[in-house]
Amino acid sequence: LLLAPTSSFVRGKGSGQSCQLSDRSTAPTMAMPMAGQMAVDEYGNPFIIMQEQEKKKRLKGIQAHKANILAAKSIAETIRSSMGPKGMDKMVVGPDGDVLVTNDGATILEKMDVQHHIAKLLVDLSKSQDDEIGDGTTGIVVIAGALLEQAICLLDKGIHPLRIATGYEKACEVAVGKIEEIARTVDIQADNQAAILKAAGTALGSKVVSSRKDQLARICVDAVLAVATLERRDVNFDLIKVEGKVGGKLEETQLINGIIVDKDFSHPQMPKVVRDAKMAILTCPFEPPKPKTKHKLDIRTAEDYKKLHDNEQQYFRDQIKYIKEAGANLAICQWGFDDEANHLLYQQKLPAVRWVGGVELELIAIATGGRIVPRFEELTPEKLGKAGIVREMTFGTTKEQMLVIEDCSNSKAVTILVRGGNQMVVDEAKRCIHDANCCVRNLIRDPRVVPGGGASEVAATLAVQAASDREQTIEQYSMRAFASALDAVPMALAENSGLSPIGEMAAVKAKQTTTGNSWHGVDCMETGITDMWEQSVYEACASKCSQFRLATQVVKMILKIDDVITSADGMEE
Repeated sequence: LLLAPTSSFVRGKGSGQSCQLSDRSTAPTMAMPMAGQMAVDEYGNPFIIMQEQEKKKRLKGIQAHKANILAAKSIAETIRSSMGPKGMDKMVVGPDGDVLVTNDGATILEKMDVQHHIAKLLVDLSKSQDDEIGDGTTGIVVIAGALLEQAICLLDKGIHPLRIATGYEKACEVAVGKIEEIARTVDIQADNQAAILKAAGTALGSKVVSSRKDQLARICVDAVLAVATLERRDVNFDLIKVEGKVGGKLEETQLINGIIVDKDFSHPQMPKVVRDAKMAILTCPFEPPKPKTKHKLDIRTAEDYKKLHDNEQQYFRDQIKYIKEAGANLAICQWGFDDEANHLLYQQKLPAVRWVGGVELELIAIATGGRIVPRFEELTPEKLGKAGIVREMTFGTTKEQMLVIEDCSNSKAVTILVRGGNQMVVDEAKRCIHDANCCVRNLIRDPRVVPGGGASEVAATLAVQAASDREQTIEQYSMRAFASALDAVPMALAENSGLSPIGEMAAVKAKQTTTGNSWHGVDCMETGITDMWEQSVYEACASKCSQFRLATQVVKMILKIDDVITSADGMEE
């Protein structure tokens, strides 16, 4: 008679842990398998040996959904208060103590140290809206957070997550359809570009620079139209350079039809203004060539040294001769040159600029119609860039100087010079100008506008509610939830403006329903007019449609996750 031992240990191959088997049961009681080794007990029953079982935590089913949704909601709550014309700014302090003050949703989320894996999806969502549209980065996260909040109630009712996601997608198509229906097409050139000026003003209205929004909107519109190809409806943002300089007032921000380079002439006695400039744009250094290999030079007599010195001088003279023969009266060099070369250039009355960055060099070449030349021997008159005037600007009492290249032969490249009281204001103004530029670019691509002030969301809410009443499947519940979620935007706008959120939203819904005009929104500025067309508060149709579609896709992705396996450390974080 063979007796089974009272207990035995089965060790998985390669596993550092053992599993004790009881003699009362042939199958061991193990935790749910995740990752491990397959083993067999003495009766031939297979089981799995877990590796680092005690270090892993797991969320399944409804708990996983709720944990994910709560993490995403907390991100949306963080930036909800920065929405709208009266929205608050956020101060983000970096790990090195650097401080950032901003109102831009994408920048806030990008600089926040987000640990949770689902919350990072909302950060990516905001970034994709910023990359694709450039504006509406706060609203998209608020909408996604509200959709997830509504999803919790539906999950508690026992509706399957995929049915919720399907209902959301149906509702999203209805909402986008309604947005496109209420959109109005504007003539971007009519009345001195009034339509796109108002749209750029709306983008700037919620920022730090809102007090100067009319002036900055004009600058942005002029800059974008200067580089736009209207036949192809395309704008190349690489040709718009935004340069900041601390000091001065925000009102001193200006648009320069040319290039600004944060450099000065290499010799203090060179002329400060060069008219009818013919530029040699060089990527080769003003110095004798150096051998690539290790070398040793023995100079034993004064004559040898004099020969070497004369040889060096001859190199410099030849280089300057090539520039002069090409007809250039200004040299712009990517590399530096030593004092000897600098002195020779000054003697030859040839102004020069050194250490110009590669990006600026390319912009100068584009603007002046010149060619970047890698060797002095290749310089020809056809490769020179031409500009009406190159002058040195001096700022305040700090003796800081910048070069301005104006009246270029190809005026496609422009520069916006931003001034401000401190670095934070200048950086924030740059971000605001980027948003406004993107808004103008979107209207050149697609000249349809939709109302701001939460009017678009309220119109979409009413349309989705009407569609959900006609829906006969269980998706009608998630469509109603989608409609309720869109109310988060007008409520956030009213709340941030110090108004009653529910009262304002109810009033806007009532006005839209009774008048049949979907352009009535929340009067954040308390002007007494709720029609957003009269208030000139509108944005590009493409931006709003993109917000709805991208937010719905990310929410669907989060709802499809029902099992989260993570290390214990990750869970605690």
